[in-house]
Amino acid sequence: MKKTKIKNAHGVISNIFYMLKVIFKISPLLVIGEILQHILSTLPGRLVSVIGLKFVIDEVQNGGDSGKIVLGIALMVGILVLGEVSTSVFFELFVHREREKLDYGIQSMFYKKAATLDMRKYDDPAYYSDFILAIENSSDSMKYLVAMVKGYIGEIVSFITIAGVVLSIDPVALAIILFFIVVFIPLGKYTGNLQSKRREEVTEKHRKGDYFARVFYLPDYAGEIRTSGIFNLLRKRFNESADEVVNTQKKYVKKLDILFFLQDTGIRAIGFILVLGIYIGYKTIVDGSMSAGDYVATFNGSLLISGSILYLTIYSVRGFTERSKMIEKCRSFLSEKELINDGTHITVSKEPETINVKNITFRYEGNEKNILDGISIEIKPFEKVALVGYNGAGKTTLTNLLLRLYDVKDGSIEIGGRDIREETVDSHRNRFAAVFQDFQIFSASVGENVALDTQYDEERVWKALELAGFNKELPDGLKTILLREFDENGLMLSGGEQQKIAIARAFYKDCPYVILDEPSANLDPVSEYELNHAMMTGAENKTVIFISHRLSTTRNADRIFMMEKGKIIESGNHDELMNLGGKYAEMFNLQAEKYINGTE
Repeated sequence: MKKTKIKNAHGVISNIFYMLKVIFKISPLLVIGEILQHILSTLPGRLVSVIGLKFVIDEVQNGGDSGKIVLGIALMVGILVLGEVSTSVFFELFVHREREKLDYGIQSMFYKKAATLDMRKYDDPAYYSDFILAIENSSDSMKYLVAMVKGYIGEIVSFITIAGVVLSIDPVALAIILFFIVVFIPLGKYTGNLQSKRREEVTEKHRKGDYFARVFYLPDYAGEIRTSGIFNLLRKRFNESADEVVNTQKKYVKKLDILFFLQDTGIRAIGFILVLGIYIGYKTIVDGSMSAGDYVATFNGSLLISGSILYLTIYSVRGFTERSKMIEKCRSFLSEKELINDGTHITVSKEPETINVKNITFRYEGNEKNILDGISIEIKPFEKVALVGYNGAGKTTLTNLLLRLYDVKDGSIEIGGRDIREETVDSHRNRFAAVFQDFQIFSASVGENVALDTQYDEERVWKALELAGFNKELPDGLKTILLREFDENGLMLSGGEQQKIAIARAFYKDCPYVILDEPSANLDPVSEYELNHAMMTGAENKTVIFISHRLSTTRNADRIFMMEKGKIIESGNHDELMNLGGKYAEMFNLQAEKYINGTE
């Protein structure tokens, strides 16, 4: 299959502004508020360490008034305390709420998009992997971006302010600071790129380990792990992936340690402590043109300026570049164009009409062979039609095309004489109730599970459950919660009972067509018989298309289409096909023999 892995199609700045635009749409005040809060919480402390200490030291050295010194210290402490208190209040009253709002907002955008994502995308493992990664990391990417932006703007304000103070004390000292920072910027950029490369490799290794870790605790795998010898294999794979992470870290750690040492030694030890220290020491002790307070202010200021410059030129660039890759995945997903396009006609049919499948040929993207090869069938209103055949015959693919989960390339499907591609997607799909082989039961009430909505007609729900053969006692009636995802008293159902809930959905929905994919797969023979009877009576005003491997469910169908290798090889009712003595009869007799011998 051709891979369509999302590529970095936009620049870093473009991606940053795109995501900021999304954030502003969800929570306009969050970014502005966090930036202002960051400035107010960090800048006062930095000014105190530069200007405040200079004031105290100069006053003490010059024999200043002790009351003035105490007042200055009290003012500085008050400023720092006010900054801490305002930060705490800001976070409690504003940030937590707005971050939750942002989190729900972006998740809603993704879920809305995911609900309309074309099924073809799920067939592409590379795209699907990026899609999952984007959804799982979207909230963190947003929060990280806000933190980066507020940090970036905060460091710009800090740099301008502190550099202005140092410049006013001694321009040469500022020039020395900037010289050593500029000289070591290339080394910092190389270090940042190396860190990004390490993070990418480690993340890829972690994803493999995370898969095996999830397998150990997800309930879907619990029975298999406990009743088979797979545990040792999984543990071996997990340990291997953990070793890969450790070895990848080892590959980079030594080199990065050396680079960090050279960077810190060059800028701080040689640049600030040695060169700048000698210069301002000379100006203070020998030349006498710089006070002790100026010395401390210049030295502290140099450290703060270096931190700001390193953040603005190295750390932020690395962070924005790294985050841009994830934003690109989010951006590509949110801007993905749908392949199943709306038609212009809104269908409102309530009664079944003739379905005409005309010479359709279909293959999944990347496949060399056709799944369907020249299929042509006509399904009359109110007919109960069965699609049978071995795995891979194309039965489910045909129903997926009927539902427009995929679109036909060659041939056409018409309902009531109109090509289904002329209808709007929603109005077309609303004509169908579909119960898939891999149906899902949700952690919600029984009524909500049947109606698939928060509002439902209780009488219709009870009737649908009755037709589906569901007779389990419900402690709270239709309000009984299923599963224990959020309620420890949630009702747990057997596989057959869950299937009956899913089938009840088809009886509940007011629509002219029903598609049932393996409707009796988890049912015992008695329940299977009851379901067949219910389909013939409860759905008498609907057209029913059902797929089944168990041919006992097909005996009462009006017509049966036997499929093999994407073609219709036989059609007729049960008696006609049995008299024909072909593939259907062979398949039916083989299954009947198993029942007689007690092997099924």
